[in-house]
Amino acid sequence: MNNLILQIDTSTSVCSVALSENGQTLTVLDLDEPNAHAAKLTVLIEQVLAETERSMKELTAIAVSMGPGSYTGLRIGVSTAKGLCYGLDIPLIAINTLEALFFGYHEQFGLKEKEAFIPMLDARRMEVYSAVYDHKRELVKPTSAEIIDADYFEELLTTYNCVNLFGSGADKFDTFFDTNDRVNVHLGFRDSAAFLSQLAFDKFQNKEFEDVAYFEPFYLKDFVVTTKKKVGL
Repeated sequence: MNNLILQIDTSTSVCSVALSENGQTLTVLDLDEPNAHAAKLTVLIEQVLAETERSMKELTAIAVSMGPGSYTGLRIGVSTAKGLCYGLDIPLIAINTLEALFFGYHEQFGLKEKEAFIPMLDARRMEVYSAVYDHKRELVKPTSAEIIDADYFEELLTTYNCVNLFGSGADKFDTFFDTNDRVNVHLGFRDSAAFLSQLAFDKFQNKEFEDVAYFEPFYLKDFVVTTKKKVGL
């Protein structure tokens, strides 16, 4: 049986939709522009189906990037995925955003022994959402919110020859570690719904599905509404 999975990733500024069959990406559309999640997500879904000449009725599951990431982006992506699952009566698959980012990096660049690999999503200022993996694709440190300073990786570097940073959170450290040649920053590496293909297929085969009624995104941090302070009267 062919498993046709629609994949959605709206965890960052990139609005991304892909279609995969048995773990192989058939097509992917990535759009990075303001308000793309709210305005273009359904359009991208229609486009990937049209490009592959497939229909909604042929889908066997919906996979969504569950977070961490943008509160608003995750809410839109997960709500859309749940709505499609309800309407089509098909299962929902959730993939950790950082795991997918690591898997995409691994597919493109490979993994060297005695190196650590750290997918990062931008939070604010010097804070990132990150996780740590080794060359065996094993999770060394689970997803967490971290504030990065110049000495942050010293403990890891007692075990590994170097650490590799990638993702939207890594870009802001472009020159931060210039004096440390054991910290490699890979610029411009962005998450994509295509990175979910094999992970979603594996979960489908293992029947690792979410409860569509109760599933919520993995925000990691509570959404905080800020207001401008009044100055004077």
